[in-house]
Amino acid sequence: MIEEVLVAAAGAAAAIAVYAAAAARVVKQYERGVVFRFGRLRSDVRSPGFTMIVPLVDRLHKVNMQIVTMPVPAQEGITRDNVTVRVDAVVYFKVVDAADAVVRVEDYKFAVSQMAQTSLRSIIGKSDLDDLLSNREKLNQGLELMLDSPAMGWGVAIDRVEIKDVSLPETMKRSMARQAEADRERRARVINADAELQASKKLAEAAGVMSAEPAALQLRLLQTVMAVSAEKNSTLVLPIPVELLRFLERATPAAPAETEQVPPAAAAETGQITGAPLSEAYLKGRAAAEKSVDDLTGTSVEPTPRESDR
Repeated sequence: MIEEVLVAAAGAAAAIAVYAAAAARVVKQYERGVVFRFGRLRSDVRSPGFTMIVPLVDRLHKVNMQIVTMPVPAQEGITRDNVTVRVDAVVYFKVVDAADAVVRVEDYKFAVSQMAQTSLRSIIGKSDLDDLLSNREKLNQGLELMLDSPAMGWGVAIDRVEIKDVSLPETMKRSMARQAEADRERRARVINADAELQASKKLAEAAGVMSAEPAALQLRLLQTVMAVSAEKNSTLVLPIPVELLRFLERATPAAPAETEQVPPAAAAETGQITGAPLSEAYLKGRAAAEKSVDDLTGTSVEPTPRESDR
């Protein structure tokens, strides 16, 4: 009798152990358990920790609640300004409702991936090339809204969407490089023209000051001579006004004549100095020099007639 009781107790213990082993489940911290009993969804979602189900009756599905990082394959499309580009992106999402993620969609990861690809193509067609290159924050927000609307019905929340790279054809890259170069050249010319305008205004002010004070022009001339001579040049060209040469010529006294006293001006015009006739070559050279001086100054000097011509 006692042996039968012990055998029955042992059998019951073994059956309980087998039942417990079949019914026991452990749900991790980042998971949630969805239970189906005879194919029907149980309303209670099992939280993390140890839980029990009815063997052969219940079926437990564990759903990962962590944020999933999903790369979106590069999509080729034509922008609104008719430029062919290839754009790839990355999507960050997580499951917020484990029951909907299991019941409403067969594979929520595949569904999010396909939706991301189609939304990315739509964004490419609605955007300009400049927006894809410089205004990515706005495009990321628009892509996130396009993905979040259907994903909420699947129990999935889109955390963020980022466009990673925009690939352009080589011809477009060269065109953009030429455009940037032309723009920089335009700005350089504008800056140079502005500098020339400012310099011309300053030079006009300096000319006004120098015209009021004639000595300022001479000082400027001396400064220029000093600047040129500081470079160790062997030849120094110093401009001298023609009026100064004429003044010195008039101020030079004539030598006393031995035979006939001739005024200095008359002697210079008649070719006689110290009462002696000058050579014909000298007279021709002097006449040519005076003609050159008259052409430069715009004046003419009438020769003084000789006493014999009178």
